[in-house]
Amino acid sequence: MNLTISGHHLDVTPALRSYVTSKLDRITRHFDQVVDVKVILTVEKQKEKEKRQRAECNIHVKGNDMFAESSHFDLYAAVDELVDKLDRQVVRHKDRMQDHHHVAPKRVIQ
Repeated sequence: MNLTISGHHLDVTPALRSYVTSKLDRITRHFDQVVDVKVILTVEKQKEKEKRQRAECNIHVKGNDMFAESSHFDLYAAVDELVDKLDRQVVRHKDRMQDHHHVAPKRVIQ
């Protein structure tokens, strides 16, 4: 799995990088065919001088691309929400892949 973590208007500290990678391990536990993960962490300044933290992620898995984003006042909370959204998408994709193979119906004997 290729993992890219970048920051927009903020420096990605080693503690933040390790937090994101530990949270993304949950996704690889549910679906091991993750090819590429790109995480972008941004800080947006609002008009009221409030800072809003945003985390967004693109995941490329075998057969699909997924995107999720989350905004919160705390960057760690935004990462938590982001991983929850991605986890739901990955589990749904895995279920679709497994449900694709149906068992052929048995023949009716007359």
